[in-house]
Amino acid sequence: MNLDLSRRHANIVGCGLIGGSIGLALRARGWHVSGTDLDPAVAGRALELGALDSIGSDPDATITFVAAPVGAIPALAKASLDTTQGAVTDVGGVKAGIVGAVGGGRFIGGHPMAGSEQLGVDGADPDLFQGAVWVLTPVAHTDPECYALVRSVVSDLGAEVIALAPERHDDLVAVVSHVPHLTATAMMRLAAARAEEHQPLLRLAAGGFRDMTRIAAGSPSIWPDICAENRDAICTVIDSLIASLGELRDTVARSDRDGLLHALTEAQAARRNLPSRVSDLSEVAELRVPVADRVGVIAEVTTLATELGVNIADVDLAHSSEGDAGVVVVLVDSSKAEAFREGLVELGYRPALRSLE
Repeated sequence: MNLDLSRRHANIVGCGLIGGSIGLALRARGWHVSGTDLDPAVAGRALELGALDSIGSDPDATITFVAAPVGAIPALAKASLDTTQGAVTDVGGVKAGIVGAVGGGRFIGGHPMAGSEQLGVDGADPDLFQGAVWVLTPVAHTDPECYALVRSVVSDLGAEVIALAPERHDDLVAVVSHVPHLTATAMMRLAAARAEEHQPLLRLAAGGFRDMTRIAAGSPSIWPDICAENRDAICTVIDSLIASLGELRDTVARSDRDGLLHALTEAQAARRNLPSRVSDLSEVAELRVPVADRVGVIAEVTTLATELGVNIADVDLAHSSEGDAGVVVVLVDSSKAEAFREGLVELGYRPALRSLE
């Protein structure tokens, strides 16, 4: 399909914290933003706050963001595909079920890993996505042009975009997002229960406790759907967490200083080695990957980059004027470019690599 990228019109379906923040960020970059919400008062407030230019849905929008609770996303995304000709994406915290339910090449599953203790559209912030990771989940039938458009737009909002298969996303976010939120919830419930007996307890909460439980202040309403959709992965991770806590409990009970020090040192090293988020690459290399005009190419190339730890600065698809072929043009961190090239070769591609310095 041929998207008119010069027509910067967008739809927002759901005008809460995330939808409102997307609207503010898009409007700050010159987009005309239309929006709807199940609660007309919320849409009106979004208009009042400047997150929308108009209330309603623009059938000619180049891109539509569905920013609704996970359980409502499939129906709303399908409706957006039926009523617009552009790309459609979502912001749900679980991906496999949504991507499978929606289908269609113009739908690209998405998950901005950003949030705030603020609730609703009044907490919307145009800078919410600066430096945040935004996951996209292309699949075999994903339209390459729609994927490139969605990736370009969310990158322009300041996010670092990575691509994952939907099922892979769900397994990973159970570890880094879903179970941490439930753990923070458990810690706060424990502290609150003890505070009834010992009033000074919560006043003694130091920085470590506050940092660890900060995410428990987020909106509770989104979590029942997320936990239902990602139940198996979440339960598996909780079982592993319980086992790990049990090992630490036994270490403490035995007064095993060496064992405890080893566990703490191991955790410290892992925490310090967490990858930093890079939103502005000073050195990039270009890989030009000749591809057949077939479904699944974008998903293969971009998800391979994520699995290899390669940060993609930009991606584009150049169609050939003759035959069913094209070239995927990918800009990557130059330090990882050769590893990425070798991975593509192993998949059967013949990429050409050049430095842009």
